[in-house]
Parts: sequence; structure tokens; C-alpha cells
Amino acid sequence: MIKMVVSSLLFLSLAIQCFGQQIVKPKNPNIVYSGRVIITEDSTLMYWPGTSAKLNFKGTSVSVKMKSLKEPAYYYAIVDGDESNALKFKSDSTKSTLKLADHLSGGKHSIEIYKLSNCTSEDIFYGFEIEGNGKLLKSKELKRTIEFYGNSITAGHGVDVEKGARDSGAPEFYNNYYTYAALTARHFNAKASYIARGGIGVTVSWFPEIMPETYSRIDPLDSTSRWDFTKYTPDVVVINLFQNDSWLVLRNNHDQFKARFGDTAPSEDFIIQSYIDFVKNIRAKYPQAYIICALGNMDATKSGSKWPGYVNKAVELLQDNKVYSLIFPYKNRGGHPNKEEQKAMANQLIQFIESTIPHF
Repeated sequence: MIKMVVSSLLFLSLAIQCFGQQIVKPKNPNIVYSGRVIITEDSTLMYWPGTSAKLNFKGTSVSVKMKSLKEPAYYYAIVDGDESNALKFKSDSTKSTLKLADHLSGGKHSIEIYKLSNCTSEDIFYGFEIEGNGKLLKSKELKRTIEFYGNSITAGHGVDVEKGARDSGAPEFYNNYYTYAALTARHFNAKASYIARGGIGVTVSWFPEIMPETYSRIDPLDSTSRWDFTKYTPDVVVINLFQNDSWLVLRNNHDQFKARFGDTAPSEDFIIQSYIDFVKNIRAKYPQAYIICALGNMDATKSGSKWPGYVNKAVELLQDNKVYSLIFPYKNRGGHPNKEEQKAMANQLIQFIESTIPHF
């Protein structure tokens, strides 16, 4: 009898049904998360772009309850995997319930919320609500895994800016879903994690944090936050950094230049060794992973740039037969890559993975 009571209470704590509505709490095992999250009984904290929560269910409508701190965040709600009809919604400091789909058939459905914007918001997910005799269905984990470390290109800065408009890093114009990284992950049907922040570098950033200090965090803005790398082991890691370094090492009047280098620009040897050290950190976390050291497609790879050579030299010195370099050609246009330019990068990366990495 005691076991039955405990089991009933546990079930009620995960999914509460009342008056035809089913409240699916964040800790419910039927919710599949992608990305680094902190899950508690009543809420899940999400930070990085591309973080998602997915649920399979039966019911006639589904809603989500969320709020976001520090700055607004933007998400896609994708019903039944139909990205062409994805609903873009905003989460802000007001705790709100938003209906994501209504008048659904009584059959099987899926709902996924997917973070589009930068990692500078703290998003609190309180769960889903299903109506219409809701029933939860099991979800399958994807077999392939991939992880990306990057800057604004990987995060999705400006992907949703209309053609001819100003290149904007405002939250509403980020769209990680259509970056080369996310396009590549979906091509391979791989579960993905995106450790990316607009403006970040390996040796210096436009703000105090650099990637070697940030890559191991759950909350990118909290120096005490630590990710447990045993929770997610990627088959493939893609690093696309150095774009911001390429600008900032030339700006000796910038506060972050002074904080990192004093009055003297870093040497080429220092730059290369810093990159090597970061790749070694990743290798230590993932001993069996294939690592692709990429660069581009902004002006760090334009004709005459030394930065592709730094990446190639670092890979050469690493002497690791599962570490490769890949240079995305300069897109011959200022600003951040748009959807078409992101897609061109994805096609190049997909082809590289298919021709280089076995069984992925």
C-alpha cells in the first residue's frame, strides 16, 4: 500500500490532470532536452542558443509557461516537426502562458521549443500544458551527437535581419535554428549542443569573458557555474572561433585588449598556443571525439588574412589524427552571415563530415 501511495504522488508531481488539462512539469521524463540545462522539480533554466525541450503527446492543444531574465529571449515552437510553420515567440520578465498550437487532431503530436537568441538571457521554463484528454508519449533519444563552440556566427547573430537592413545583434534578429551549425545537426539527425556567444574569442572578447573561461559553464555569465561533461558526450565537436580575436588584437585602445595584453599585442606564437590549449581542453573532456577546427565565413578568412594559417598551424602542432581544420571562404560581404550564407557553410561542413568522419 505504501509503495502504491508513493508511486501515485510521484506521478502527480510530474503530470497533474484536472478538468481535461494536463500540466507537464519540467522534470517529467517524457520531456527531452537538448543543450545544457538545470532541471528542478518546478523549473528548468536554459541559457545557450539552440537549447530545446521536446515532448510527444496526444491532445488538442498545447501551451508553454516561461519567463526570461536579463533580456528578452526568442524561441521557435515547432509542432509535429514542421519547421515551415514554426511559431516565433518572445519570452520576457513576465511569467506567461502562451498557447503554441490549438485545434489539433486527436492523434499523436510533438511540440518543441527551441531557443533562437544569444546566451545573454536566463530563460525559465515551467513546463507544458496539454488540453483535450492529454496523454504523454515516450520520446526517443537521437543516436548521433554533435557539439559546437563558436561566436556570433554559430549563435545566429543577424540571421533574421531582412536583406538590406542594418546588421543587428538585437535578440529578435538572432536565429540559431538556421545557422550552419543547426542545419548540419539536423542533416545528420544528431542531437546538438551549441556553446556560442556573440562577441567571444579565444584570447580576447568584446567583454571580459573568453571561451576558454566559459566553455565549461552551464550559465555563461556565472564564473561559479560548472557543467558536468559526463552528461553529454558528442561524437563530433566543431570549433569556429578567432573572428573576434582578429579584430581585437589590433585595437590596443580597447579595454579588453588592455585587460588581456597590456600595451603589447600578442605574438603569433601566443595566439596559436592559446588555440592549441583550448583544443586540448576539449580533447581532455572528450577523448574519443572527432574535432573540426573551423574558421569563417566572415573577414577573418578574407584574402591575405593570417588567421586561417593560425588554425592550420595549431592543428598541425597538435598531432592528433582525429583533429582536422576546415576554412569557410570569406563571403565577400560585410556583416554577419544571412540564411543563404549560413546554408553555404552548412553544405561545406556536411560534405566535409561525410567525406572525413566514418560512420557519422
